[in-house]
Amino acid sequence: MALILYELSGLEDRRYSQFSWRTRLALAHKRLTAEYRPVRISDKAAIAFSGQLNVPILVDGETTVVDSWRIAEYLEDNFTEAPSLFGGAVGMGLARFVNGWVDRQVVPGAVPLIVCDVVDCLDVADAAHLRAFMEKTFRTTFEEMREQREQKKPAWKRLLDPARTALKAQPFLSGAAPAYADYILFSVFQWAGIVSTFELLEADDPMSSWRERMLDLFDGMARRSAARH
Repeated sequence: MALILYELSGLEDRRYSQFSWRTRLALAHKRLTAEYRPVRISDKAAIAFSGQLNVPILVDGETTVVDSWRIAEYLEDNFTEAPSLFGGAVGMGLARFVNGWVDRQVVPGAVPLIVCDVVDCLDVADAAHLRAFMEKTFRTTFEEMREQREQKKPAWKRLLDPARTALKAQPFLSGAAPAYADYILFSVFQWAGIVSTFELLEADDPMSSWRERMLDLFDGMARRSAARH
């Protein structure tokens, strides 16, 4: 039975969830195919079968897996003949660290810079749903976020210094070739490029060259996605 991935979708079929992109890249790395089912952000009924309210959701026959990290673990454990996402137990441990760093530092720093543009990629109902949730969470309006993001951008870029240092010495976070740690961090930039024209990196930033290499992976899969940037 084919794998099925439930993921957020906006106008013009923009698959904009950064967490779903981690799974998309993991599937490509594993050379696996899947059916990608779009879900609107306000349509919780479509994913009620999973027992929770978030995507991505991977369905493999009778098995349902939620959360991008758990999906990566599932793919690694159940498709052992395919290329490894982690390169062994040590690599998995380091990727878990990257996952925590990105989710707790990089993503919270990027959201105020980009999320105000997501509404332009959604229909009226989904845009209203997202705006109400995010403005309540950050206690500010999207208009104020746009006004403040140039001021906040330098501090967010400094959060990337650990990755920037590594990428000065090697082409990917994982070394000579990309692996799941790269997909975790890249998902933030892929999300930003799909929903916003706000530039997160300057051309001379070492992170920029790495982002281009990531966009070229798997025959340019990420580059071919509907993007505003």
